[in-house]
Amino acid sequence: MAVIRDIIPAFELFQPTSIDDAVRLADKYRDDYWVLAGGLDSMDWLKDRLKKPRSVIDLSRIPELVGIRDVNGGVEIGAMTPLVEVVRHPLVRERFGLLAEAAELVASPQIRNQGTIGGNVSQDTRCWYYRGGWNCYRAGGNVCYADTPTAVNREHAILDADRCVAVSPSDTAPALVALDAQMVVRSTRGERVVNAEDYFVGPGIDITRMTVLQPGDLLTSIRIPATWAGAQFYFEKVRDRQVWDFPLVNVASAIRFSNGRIDGARLVVGAVAAKPKRLARVEAAIIGKPRDEQTADIAGRMAVEGAVALRYNGYKVPLMRNLVKRAIRGPAAVATT
Repeated sequence: MAVIRDIIPAFELFQPTSIDDAVRLADKYRDDYWVLAGGLDSMDWLKDRLKKPRSVIDLSRIPELVGIRDVNGGVEIGAMTPLVEVVRHPLVRERFGLLAEAAELVASPQIRNQGTIGGNVSQDTRCWYYRGGWNCYRAGGNVCYADTPTAVNREHAILDADRCVAVSPSDTAPALVALDAQMVVRSTRGERVVNAEDYFVGPGIDITRMTVLQPGDLLTSIRIPATWAGAQFYFEKVRDRQVWDFPLVNVASAIRFSNGRIDGARLVVGAVAAKPKRLARVEAAIIGKPRDEQTADIAGRMAVEGAVALRYNGYKVPLMRNLVKRAIRGPAAVATT
């Protein structure tokens, strides 16, 4: 199906100046509205006329949604905080360098100035069949066009596919899951806090959504506890081009040591499944082991157990295995290889 870029469909624009006003608008127009954050993903949908909301709620005039503050040794980041501020903020860089590094690898400097942390974690999948207007499972149809004998699917899932093989495209999401972050969601029913690991949903739960956000919900902030502050971090992203591109595979890790052995670990990979994939079995397997090549090899092999390649994305299996190995070995070891 060809996409015809056309004039953006008409809609009623609202620009609330408080979270309470935004939540009330989301509840009032819950059946037909669109939330506008940085606008980068939104404008693609609107220009392609694949989304035609009756109402658009622009969050850019709500000062409460922007900024980074210290909270008991952790940080709280407003959902509308630009990615460039996440990259540069001294508290993030000092305590949670993993997130700063992940945010700095999002797209290009121009996009990081406009794009927001909330938008980056809540964006829809980039599957070209879905975004091209094909009536696939995710769009309400009864077929996954990316999982057919003639499909072009080099960027799609190798793990946890359930009818749909689209992947989560976010770079900051794996880092937030690795840091045990919490997502603060507001609605007219009040506030609820969702663990980052549970914020993202796969097709087995709801094939039409990437996150737990329901009509009427707004992501207002992200809280990162002090739990992993100052741990040894590793983030790596492999992409086709060194600027702008979404990940083919990315990996985020936070590791603590005691007496030269791994005392605690969080290991998360992205762009291999519909949600950031936490490798809990690998984490458990490496506890008490030294950070060496043998441990890295065990982790890499365990990480790809159960992986199923499609026609064109078989390269993702060894790529993911090697990125996990590098995350375990750490930056110093990688630099010498």
